[in-house]
Amino acid sequence: GGHDVAVAGGHRQLEALAGAGLRTFPLGPRPTAAPRTRLPLLEVDVERERNDVRERFVRRHARNRVSQAAPLLREWRPDAVVCDEMDYGTLLAAELADLPYAAVLVNASGSMITSDVVAEPLDELRAEHGLPRVPLEAMLARHLVLSPFPPSLPEPGLALPEQAFPFRAVTVERSDGKPPWPVARPDRPSVYFTLGTEFNVESGDLFARVLAGLRELPLNVVATLGNDIDPVELGPHPAHVHVARFIPQTQVLRHCAAVVSHGGSGSILGALAHGLPQVLIAMGADQ
Repeated sequence: GGHDVAVAGGHRQLEALAGAGLRTFPLGPRPTAAPRTRLPLLEVDVERERNDVRERFVRRHARNRVSQAAPLLREWRPDAVVCDEMDYGTLLAAELADLPYAAVLVNASGSMITSDVVAEPLDELRAEHGLPRVPLEAMLARHLVLSPFPPSLPEPGLALPEQAFPFRAVTVERSDGKPPWPVARPDRPSVYFTLGTEFNVESGDLFARVLAGLRELPLNVVATLGNDIDPVELGPHPAHVHVARFIPQTQVLRHCAAVVSHGGSGSILGALAHGLPQVLIAMGADQ
């Protein structure tokens, strides 16, 4: 649209924008070159996830982020701020700078994060910066709310605020029409397996176990592990199984008949957009 756009965030997130022609502002310390720590697969525990939101996303991350984002907004002085609904520190920084903001929903179910989950640490943080106590829903809907989710996806009975604008994200990928991986058997359907970009390193041996099951089926299998996991560690695979760190999801899905995933919102929306049936292995968050 001709606007001057800058993107702020962690160093790891901004790496994906290299060469995109956008101005970037790295926030926080630069991570080490080592891959992220691999963690065992835990049983699903909703209360543990909500406590993680309360303690990590609000008490720790939001406090750090508001101290990083506030001076950036004062110096660069944008006309508006766009951030995801769980980036509480940036929402507060925009409010302190008296800037309009758009909160992009990332909690697909709509019920995972509510005022009672984050009220205490959020009230503390607002008080530290001289802001009055307000419910989370009021803070998110102060200006504009953007929702990439179909209205039928969130939990029934949870209505979007009046300021909400639903949209469908469209990603245009150049492709020659051929699958971006070697297809061993064109006469067999292909299945895509992913555990996303965050929970992939919290999956224990789940990659190995799912691949062990899928390779016994009359399918072509393509699996992406993420940049922190080396495909070599899963050993050799038969010709009909292709394992890679990363392949653009839109290029994979157009050639697949089904998706196996952890139920993350990006994987869910991609599969829905292509009309694909899904097998979901929920691990945490709002999955």
